[in-house]
Amino acid sequence: MRVDIDMGTASPGKPAMIDLEELLATRLLVQGNSGSGKSHLLRRLLEQSAPWVQQCVIDPEGDFVTLADRFGHVVVDAQRTEAELTRIAGRIRQHRVSAVLNLEGLDVDQQMRAAAAFLGGMFDAEREHWYPVLVVVDEAQLFAPAAAGEVSDEARRISLAAMTNLMCRGRKRGLAGVIATQRLAKLAKNVAAEASNFLMGRTFLDIDMARAADLLGMERRQAEMFRDLARGCFVALGPAMSRRPLPVTIGSVETSARSVSPKLMPLPEKPEDVADLVFTPGPEEARMPVRRPAPQPIPTADLMAQLARPQPAPMPPPVEPMFPEIDEAEREAGIDTVLKEILEDPDAGFRTDAVLYQDFLVRCRIRRVAGEPLQLAAFRRRLAVARAGVDRKTAGGEAWPQALQLSESLPDDVQGVFLMVAQAAVTGAPCPSDATLARAYGTHSARRARRLLTYFEERDLIVVRTDFHNNRVVAFPDLGCETAPGDPNAPDEAAPSADAAE
Repeated sequence: MRVDIDMGTASPGKPAMIDLEELLATRLLVQGNSGSGKSHLLRRLLEQSAPWVQQCVIDPEGDFVTLADRFGHVVVDAQRTEAELTRIAGRIRQHRVSAVLNLEGLDVDQQMRAAAAFLGGMFDAEREHWYPVLVVVDEAQLFAPAAAGEVSDEARRISLAAMTNLMCRGRKRGLAGVIATQRLAKLAKNVAAEASNFLMGRTFLDIDMARAADLLGMERRQAEMFRDLARGCFVALGPAMSRRPLPVTIGSVETSARSVSPKLMPLPEKPEDVADLVFTPGPEEARMPVRRPAPQPIPTADLMAQLARPQPAPMPPPVEPMFPEIDEAEREAGIDTVLKEILEDPDAGFRTDAVLYQDFLVRCRIRRVAGEPLQLAAFRRRLAVARAGVDRKTAGGEAWPQALQLSESLPDDVQGVFLMVAQAAVTGAPCPSDATLARAYGTHSARRARRLLTYFEERDLIVVRTDFHNNRVVAFPDLGCETAPGDPNAPDEAAPSADAAE
């Protein structure tokens, strides 16, 4: 079924139409400087296509939440855990509900993590829920930056991976990416290159004009036209719009953003007691902290004189230790007990390492575990070993230390899954099912668990085979052992049953 979306007016006076079905298959990239009308264009596209297709908007500034009043979009506040956002995104795809992910109020690092969790939940939906969805990402350069910035490397990595999945692999899952950016130079090339439709607005930098002209198949001397475009005017190209560059003026919209461009207005009349109004705090005004002056730099001559002074003689060591010696065996036993308590919680596998680490620190203080607390990296390693559930006899054998050494070459988040399968091989237990491996990885998706086994096999750590009863066997060539046959579709034995939940 062909559905044409009216975006406004083309240059000859004809309506500018977008073939919605073609757009879902070929994706769209919108580029323009701040104030060029990108958000207005996205709002027009969303309003015109709302009756025909499910929509999800990644909204970093909270501008699109007004769609809820007119078109019934569900507003999802991003101030939740990443696991919650992933589950909410899965239910949105299941029930075919249009939604707006409101990232307002979060810093850039948190916005990237929340958007990645939400897009990951939509991407990992079950196959029977792969309905067409128009996924609109405003300010896409925040979530798919071309270079590292002030955010953490981990946040940039997971956000860029989610955006790459949306634009590169999302079509087969029904996800049609519509991304808008202020500058093409700031957007990752592997994300921008997957779009086949373009709407280029006003821009002034030479590098952005040249890149926009290249994408539209225009000559470099024609790139100057992008400086002359008015607000709300774009040049369209793509199979869903036009086979040749076509100037388009975006039409009006029914809803409006909460934030608008500043307008000039006359200053208020100056009262007589203006000085008292400025320098006298109001009764309801909170007391602000006093800014202390920055310390004056020490002259270089004084620093050199301080360094030239003789150091005082070191004090003799005390005869007796100031603090009681720590019993390392008791401390290790306390840490093992705390880790066991954490893993006994059925939901522990679906919480982030940061949340589990805070719970670990609190439990250690409650149990009076002596010594310095484990750092986050050491905690992740101990948690991965604890999840494998190795008894003392297995840990004292020759194969298990070698399995621990092999796991050190893997990322932190998959070591627990690798050690769980290695423990089954060392002890000759049946191969864990997909549901059990998914719980150890912190997900409900069995496909992710199978992809992890494929990842281990690609690194030549394991060999996976299936016997004549369709049971799975995992062999470890470096350890010289393999698991017993196990049903990959068996339920997770550690998951709580419905009777127990009641």
